[in-house]
Amino acid sequence: MNIYIIIPSHNEEAFLAATLNTILKQTLAPTKVVVVNDHSTDGTEGIIDSYVQNHSLFQKLNTTSSTEHMPGSKVVNAFKKGLKTLDDDYDILLKLDADILLPTNYLEKIAYIFKGNPNVGVAGGFAYEQDKEGIWHRNHPMNNDHVRGAFKAYSKSCFRAIGGLKSAMGWDTVDELLARYHHYEIYTDESLKVKHLRPVGNAYNQKAKLLQGKAMYGMRYGYWITFIASLKMAWKQRKRNAFFDNMEGYLTAERSQSPFLVSEEEGKFIRKLRWKNMRSKFI
Repeated sequence: MNIYIIIPSHNEEAFLAATLNTILKQTLAPTKVVVVNDHSTDGTEGIIDSYVQNHSLFQKLNTTSSTEHMPGSKVVNAFKKGLKTLDDDYDILLKLDADILLPTNYLEKIAYIFKGNPNVGVAGGFAYEQDKEGIWHRNHPMNNDHVRGAFKAYSKSCFRAIGGLKSAMGWDTVDELLARYHHYEIYTDESLKVKHLRPVGNAYNQKAKLLQGKAMYGMRYGYWITFIASLKMAWKQRKRNAFFDNMEGYLTAERSQSPFLVSEEEGKFIRKLRWKNMRSKFI
């Protein structure tokens, strides 16, 4: 199966080489890898150049954008620019962050999953992060049927059906909701332990704190689903302010009539699915 990988990279000189090395060590090699140098001001481009010169697998794309680490829009816009450089001859498309260490069999297992079940539209493993003592612990704050956006693989048919990725916070939730809307399955493999070198959110700008609530508005959750989901998020993160930030973001988006990320019909499906999942946890 042809596997294309796109890696958005902004000031990733501390991690990028390690990420690219894990790609070279894969038991199943990808067909093409585009590394997008997204307005880096450190040594990121030099690292990309060294790999492009020594391995025909890699391609470089330079692009300009804001230097702020705004979750969602920045990384997805860089991904989309990388996608435009590729042809359409792929079976699997993998969006990969530049601070990720993949297990050596990651691509082989992902290909096996998609080939074995054509109904699977999104697949991936689970994230692990290192504590101060150097021990790796699973850090996967969402449900077990969620694939983190940092190492997310799509089948071609699913990626087309969902219309690609949304340039907004919450893109790696709305993609799975839309995949289910189009009758695709989400598959997670607990044996695929992905090492995340930078803890979640460490590079995000303070302006991003309201974007999660704005995303919930954009996905047409409605007030009460947003309220419950925000409580759950704050409890899981042990951050009380997360609840208030989410609700402020939601209400601000509602007042300003921010554009929705999904259609009215898709939103109706999403709300029904969310209520169903919530009820199942209390039965």
